[in-house]
Amino acid sequence: MKLELNEKGEKVVCGLYLRVSTEDQVRDGFGLPEQKERLEFYCKCNDYEIIDYYTDAGISAKTGNHRPEFERMLEDGKNGKINMIIAYKMDRLTRSMKDWEALMDYSKKYNVDLAFVNEKIDTANANGRMVSRIMMSVFQNEIERTSERTKDGLAGAIKEGHIPHRACLGYKHENKKLVIDHTTKDIIVRIFDLYHNGYSYQKISNLFNEEQVLGKTNWRDSTIVNILQNEVYKGDFVHGKRTSHPTYYENVVEPIVSKEFWEECQHQKKNNSRAYKRNLTYIFLQKLKCPKCNRILGGKATKKKNGNVYYYYYCSECKCTIKEEIIEEFMNDFIDEIVEYDSVVNQFFLPMMKQKIENPKEQLEKELKEQKEKFERIKQAYINKVFTLEECNKEIKIIQQNIEDLEIKLSETEICDELRFTPEDILIKRDIDFINKVKYPNKYKEVNKCWKDFTREEKADFVMRYVDEITLKKLHKLYLVEFVKFRETIYKPMNELYDNGYLDVNTPVLFGNAVGTLRVSTFLPNDKVCEHIMRLKQFYDVGYMEVAYNVQNQVFYFNFLEDNKAIIRIFPLEDYRHLDPNFEMKEYNFGVLYVKGENEIYKVDEENAFKYIPDKANAVVFSKEPTPIAVKPANEKVLNELYEYDEEISYA
Repeated sequence: MKLELNEKGEKVVCGLYLRVSTEDQVRDGFGLPEQKERLEFYCKCNDYEIIDYYTDAGISAKTGNHRPEFERMLEDGKNGKINMIIAYKMDRLTRSMKDWEALMDYSKKYNVDLAFVNEKIDTANANGRMVSRIMMSVFQNEIERTSERTKDGLAGAIKEGHIPHRACLGYKHENKKLVIDHTTKDIIVRIFDLYHNGYSYQKISNLFNEEQVLGKTNWRDSTIVNILQNEVYKGDFVHGKRTSHPTYYENVVEPIVSKEFWEECQHQKKNNSRAYKRNLTYIFLQKLKCPKCNRILGGKATKKKNGNVYYYYYCSECKCTIKEEIIEEFMNDFIDEIVEYDSVVNQFFLPMMKQKIENPKEQLEKELKEQKEKFERIKQAYINKVFTLEECNKEIKIIQQNIEDLEIKLSETEICDELRFTPEDILIKRDIDFINKVKYPNKYKEVNKCWKDFTREEKADFVMRYVDEITLKKLHKLYLVEFVKFRETIYKPMNELYDNGYLDVNTPVLFGNAVGTLRVSTFLPNDKVCEHIMRLKQFYDVGYMEVAYNVQNQVFYFNFLEDNKAIIRIFPLEDYRHLDPNFEMKEYNFGVLYVKGENEIYKVDEENAFKYIPDKANAVVFSKEPTPIAVKPANEKVLNELYEYDEEISYA
């Protein structure tokens, strides 16, 4: 029997809703034409009048998706244009329980019935609503499971380096993976270096436009900002960055800059913001927090009549103030060791190794081959009149420059193939520097700066790069430094080198009535010690002796003052930290490296002593000779700290 009126006695005027998502389009018999045909047949059988068709193609029914035709249909229902909505299945309207409840409220409020060709559901009664909710929960579960499978598959692909985005500058897609593009990688490195050295976004973009980098004159500061903030350049990837629940993936692509350097540039960004621009340089700005309210301390300065400027850090809320000189005094005991390490590693070795690390030979050769093939294709395209002469010359100029740059990098890489940056190199460089300090004090001061020799700007830059936070404490009415937290970029490698015997710590020592320091290392295997001594002997006539240390009395037995010896370093001959953790042995044996102040055989000139380190390849086996030990006690109260089983150096 055909129905012409609905239960309210009104004529049924309906809107037909048709929708397919991208997943549905591949299903046989479920496309838009099939849906339309079945809906029209359903209306014909029930004598319903079709007022309009509402079609959303290629749009999912997930919550939040904008469906313009669906919205238009609801609006027509509100305005009384239709009083029934007909769809093929419930999941054509929605797959969300929340949205389904909203639809039932809409149906009741505006007297718009819901009908489905493939499902017999009546939302006008309680049983019908219960059945509809059960079915809707099934639909929602299906879409959630599909979403989970998709996310799992995407996560697995991302972890394999398949980044679902267009390759950013410095990278390219190769076999669906994101890999470094060596023709543009150096542009990214340069942007980070320029920014780290104080260039603003605008200044970098202006410079690139002036130089026409990549043949472009439309570099913008926003482009530079996006590059500096992109986690891909440190090897990570953030999926769904603009959503409320982004997913962070670490170490999924080969980085162009190190994570530490990337983080430093983010810190630099804070320092560059207008809110912190001042005429005076504050060394520890943004590193101090109020011990009461945890606010970042501001900086202020007073200038006396004599012209001296005194710097302070203060909290305007809690009225606490600390002098800058107090912070520097706290750091004086260890800051030069960190400055020295920074000088050795970051200023001596890293530039020497940079080309080898950043430009793997195989990748450069592959990239060079691709550029040469591209050059031939461009020439062939011009012959075939695909390009004009002007376009051809422009493309060829860019490719020729890429080829030239790659050939230079390849040449530098081949030169660097024999270079090796090892912990032994750090050890030898630090000892050579120490001897140079004794032998060539004036030249050493020219080449190596101490903390006290830094300008305020250099000190501020050093603190910005290596210090995370400085914790303060209150003692009576004064605020003092409690702890300096260095960044992992500096303390982690230093601790590893120290634990393995390749880094020394300056340790206070009493020599009779005199106070001095010794450069003390942890245990280093005998073969490494012998190799180290022979490398040193290529530059200087280094001496070696073995001494005894009385554990109970904390006394060393050796004589070096009468011979005018300068101790280079002292190290245990066995790993007593593990061999005797409870200090039960009576004596420890130590090795001592030294140089004499007079009658020394110089094996290297002053200039080369500061520029180079002895070659490991030329070192021969060192054979120890018996060394007479003169008995002269020297009280030592601090060296026992060497044997404490600590995880980190105290200042880290």
